[in-house]
Amino acid sequence: MRTHPVVPTPARIAAQRILVSACILSLANLWAQTPKPAAPGSTIHVSSQLVLEDISVTDSHNNPVHSLKREQFRIFEDGRPQSLRDFEEHSTPTLEEASKFPPMPKLAPGVFTNYTPAPAVGAVNVILLDTLNTPLQNQAYVRSQLLAYIKDIKPGTRIAIFGMNHELHLLQGFTSNPDLLKAAMTGKKGNYHSSSLMENTVEGDLGADTTESDAMIAAAGNDPSLTEAIAGIQQFEAEEQAYELEMRALYTLDCMNQLARYLAGIPGRKNLIWFSASFPIDLLPNGDLPDPFAAMGDSEDEFRETVTLLARSHVAVFPVDARGLMVNPAMNAENTGMKYTDHTQGKKDTQAFFDQTASEHSTMLQLADKTGGKAFINTNGLKDAVDKAVDAGSNYYTLSYYPASHKWDGNYHSVSIKLDNPKLKLTYRIGYYADDPDGIPDKRNAPILASTMHAVADPASTRRTALQAAMQFGAPEPTEIVMKIRAVPDPSKPEDEVAPGNSPHPKLMKGPYQRFGVDYAADARHIQFVPNPDGTFKVALEFAVLLYDDQGVLYNSTTKIAGADNITAAKKATMLKSGMQFHQEISIPIKGDFYLRAGIHDRIGDAMGAVEMDVNDVKAAAAKAAAAAQTQPAAAQTTPTPTPKP
Repeated sequence: MRTHPVVPTPARIAAQRILVSACILSLANLWAQTPKPAAPGSTIHVSSQLVLEDISVTDSHNNPVHSLKREQFRIFEDGRPQSLRDFEEHSTPTLEEASKFPPMPKLAPGVFTNYTPAPAVGAVNVILLDTLNTPLQNQAYVRSQLLAYIKDIKPGTRIAIFGMNHELHLLQGFTSNPDLLKAAMTGKKGNYHSSSLMENTVEGDLGADTTESDAMIAAAGNDPSLTEAIAGIQQFEAEEQAYELEMRALYTLDCMNQLARYLAGIPGRKNLIWFSASFPIDLLPNGDLPDPFAAMGDSEDEFRETVTLLARSHVAVFPVDARGLMVNPAMNAENTGMKYTDHTQGKKDTQAFFDQTASEHSTMLQLADKTGGKAFINTNGLKDAVDKAVDAGSNYYTLSYYPASHKWDGNYHSVSIKLDNPKLKLTYRIGYYADDPDGIPDKRNAPILASTMHAVADPASTRRTALQAAMQFGAPEPTEIVMKIRAVPDPSKPEDEVAPGNSPHPKLMKGPYQRFGVDYAADARHIQFVPNPDGTFKVALEFAVLLYDDQGVLYNSTTKIAGADNITAAKKATMLKSGMQFHQEISIPIKGDFYLRAGIHDRIGDAMGAVEMDVNDVKAAAAKAAAAAQTQPAAAQTTPTPTPKP
């Protein structure tokens, strides 16, 4: 395959200019017609440093309390009283209110968007089925409980269902139709999955698997000559388990980050009900090992990033322990033999069980406390837990304030809210990280290069960056940057070479190709404009188009980092009104079924948007437009010319 660029002919240049001009003009007109969603509620608004708090108030019977007044609430940050700015009560919407969704914008053929309509009233609910951290036997129980909940679901309750293993998958978008929710739970996508990072996929980390060291202890009896060998194997097993636990934590937090970015463009509060056996954030030293510190792990930085993203996207997390009430497996009658002949080993395993369970529950409690949700642990009433989470997330008060003394110091600031009536129970986010929104984005968010995307072949062994996850085939489309995309095939003859700037797979991409133009119109209100001392602004964006086949194999890509350091105030105002526009070109093999995924990354604000398109749909839209253009002149000839009025 030749790799030198095609020399453009005057005819090709003219045709491309006409196509690009028409597409950008059409996108700008369509953007003006689109109902622009309100900026999502956030923990700290970038421009105003406003702190937002949702408070659920319940009585002694856990029933929501309504009609409280503004003056009854007192709010403190780091122990200092704050002045309330806004106050609003939210209640479960009526069936009529819940059924009112704003219409999708009228899109021309070949135009796609990541805009997701959501009801203007009431919160929306997300169920996350976590198979990465949940044993198989508990997955079955979770699904049975959820199906029971769906059977008796309150009319108008809007729910989306996601699945999570090493990747995040959208099983069912927001709907109040119980049949669609049931189909998502029972369909192929909702099947049980065993976790490759759990030693015991059926019973989980706390199961009763017999390890190599257990077998050696049973075989050795009291032989002191094997003590050192057994200790070495136990060290290896502990380090292996620590690695698996740490990788599960990182994968889980990555998926939650991705989910937060997907939900960011949906206005209002989102309640995330997370069914999981969880993971420990920190793995502490094990004094029983020859090297106690070799099996340690720490995911604190990643946990902080996730909490911040969820809070800024107005997501409250309600973790539900999928294992329900648990029993120490060391007390199981099946665990007999030489391992527990010595009571010391039984005590160690019992202590390990309680330590790990406490650590996993601590993760759930922290995630709930720092996002304003509530954790449900040590309960077999999973159906009731969903009902309570949805109810708590639908009846709440929203308070906001400007901190009396605020600096972007990166520290954690505690928040305390009190009512005059001490008998009422309050649930809210107990603090936030004061990270500068204009600071350096996630250090792992390197540009989307074809080489890095091709390298992510085995998701079980390679951790994706946030950008790679956002641009992965079939992944939920992030909505932090709402945008429209038009893809247009070049009407010229097929080519033997890929378009300039493309990065084709060296073995898979085979010609002939057809070139496609991809035009962006992004809502510039979701892009960070950084002010300069002279009154101008700067932006830094990355645009990427990736080509996948129908099996999710990456064939081709093109990326471009674009920015400007001196955007005038007038130009910024124009961008905010008509959208940010950009054009790229990518080559697609003539034969085969393919998908395009186009995305934008704000490299300053670390916001993302992506849209996925079926190339067959793009071709069909282009053919329809071409047919309409051919019939237009004939129709014009048969239409009589109107007589001008005097």
